[in-house]
Amino acid sequence: MSVESLQGTVAIVTGAGSGIGRATAVAFAQAGAYVLGVGRRKDALDATAELHPGIAIHSADITAAGAPEAIVDIAVGRWGRLDVLVNNAGATRVMPLGETTAEGIAGLLELNVTAPSLLAGAALPHLRETRGSIVNVSSTYGHRPLPGGAHYAASKSALEQLTRSWALELAADGIRVNALAPGPTESEALAAAGLPQDMLDQIKRDEAARIPLGRRGKPEEVATWVVRLADPGSTWLTGQILTIDGGLELT
Repeated sequence: MSVESLQGTVAIVTGAGSGIGRATAVAFAQAGAYVLGVGRRKDALDATAELHPGIAIHSADITAAGAPEAIVDIAVGRWGRLDVLVNNAGATRVMPLGETTAEGIAGLLELNVTAPSLLAGAALPHLRETRGSIVNVSSTYGHRPLPGGAHYAASKSALEQLTRSWALELAADGIRVNALAPGPTESEALAAAGLPQDMLDQIKRDEAARIPLGRRGKPEEVATWVVRLADPGSTWLTGQILTIDGGLELT
């Protein structure tokens, strides 16, 4: 990774209060970028900001009306430019077909598909100026089935198709668009799904047993590749979905 090429750049990272988002914000800051970490929980964002002086924070619900424009305005107003947008915020939900509701579907799509789209649209004029980059965080289940979580998988599949389509649409502007598809990673995502602790522990054991490398991923391992996809040194890479899952996709 050509770390020098990230010096002085500006990145927005959503879902920066924990897990992959927090690790990504820190990784960009360590590489010399100024980072606006966005999330719903102010206390969690404060903990992220304490990890590096290059991280500023903004507490917001990215699905709220006007939130995408406000987030971009804060970053550009503070640093005068925008080079990278990392659409990391998202939600998972256990929702078997027999228990599927319109509200459940709408909530997943609003956070996992609509919000990243509107944020990318708000960032677009500034990314054109810097010939910047968008990195979408998908999931290994964006391109493999997930029984009991079909609509989560479908929302991530949609995000991957948005990645490919935006890559073609924005190529003439010099904007690169790629996605990372992590496998099971240590984070708060499962706990946020409202599952009881014994079920969470069993899911984690089952996932680790299916992964050829024998363990779940670490947020820092994923964040390293988010930064590499956004690095201006990756000048000829666009429209790609990089799976990082310990070999799970091979099974």
